[in-house]
Amino acid sequence: MDRDEQRLLLTNGSLEVEGRVVGSSNQALLVNVTLDGVTAKACYKAEAGERPLWDFPDGLWRREVAAYELDVALATDLVPTTVAREDAPFGAGSLQWWVDDTLEDHYFTLRERPEFYDWFASLAAFDVVANNADRKAGHVLFDGVRCWAIDNGLCFHEEEKLRTVIWEFAGLDVDPDLLERIDRFAKGATGKLGDFLNPHELAFAQMRAHNLVENANYPVPDEDRDWPPYPWPLI
Repeated sequence: MDRDEQRLLLTNGSLEVEGRVVGSSNQALLVNVTLDGVTAKACYKAEAGERPLWDFPDGLWRREVAAYELDVALATDLVPTTVAREDAPFGAGSLQWWVDDTLEDHYFTLRERPEFYDWFASLAAFDVVANNADRKAGHVLFDGVRCWAIDNGLCFHEEEKLRTVIWEFAGLDVDPDLLERIDRFAKGATGKLGDFLNPHELAFAQMRAHNLVENANYPVPDEDRDWPPYPWPLI
C-alpha cells in the first residue's frame, strides 16, 4: 500500500487487539486493522496505557502523530504512517503502520552502511527540529529493505532536551535540499502539526528549525548541560 492507502485504512478500519508489544514501556498493542476486506497490522498506543512522566504531559500519543506530521511537512520519509484514533478499543491514542523488522538490527548495526548515510543524516536533522529526548538505537528499525524511525513520543518539549545516539554528523554541514525544506517549515509550512501540539510547542519547533538553517550544520553534544545528550539505555 502507498501512504494514502495506509492512512485511509488506519483512520477508518475496524480494530482488533492481538496482544501487547513485548518490552514496551507504555502498553503498546499490536492490532489488526480491517477495512473493505483488507487487513493490516498496526501499533496502537493509548493514552490510558501511558506511564506518567514528570517532564512531559499526558497524551504522548499526540506527539507520536505530531512526529509523523513533521516527517510529512519535511518530506523526510522517516516515520511509518501514523494517525490519531479517538474510537480505539482503550480510548484515544495513536495508530502506526506496523513494521516487520529483522528483529536483529538497530542504529549501531546499520550506521556504517553507506546506503543509509543520507537516511541517518535526515533523521539526525529531524530529531533536532523535533527535540527528540529519546532516540535510542532500538528506535531505528530495518525491514530488510529500508529503515524506519519509531517511538517518537518524547518529542517537541519546549525546553532543550535532545538526547540521541546519532551524533556522527555533529559539526557537519546539513544537505542544502534538506535545509530548504526545513526552512519552509520554519517559515510556516507546518502542515497538520499544529493539530497535535500546543502553539508554544509548535513555535519552538519552528525556532529550532530556523536555528538549524541559520547554522547550516548539525549541533554538537553539550556535555555540560544538566542532562546527558545521550539516552539510556543506548539500545
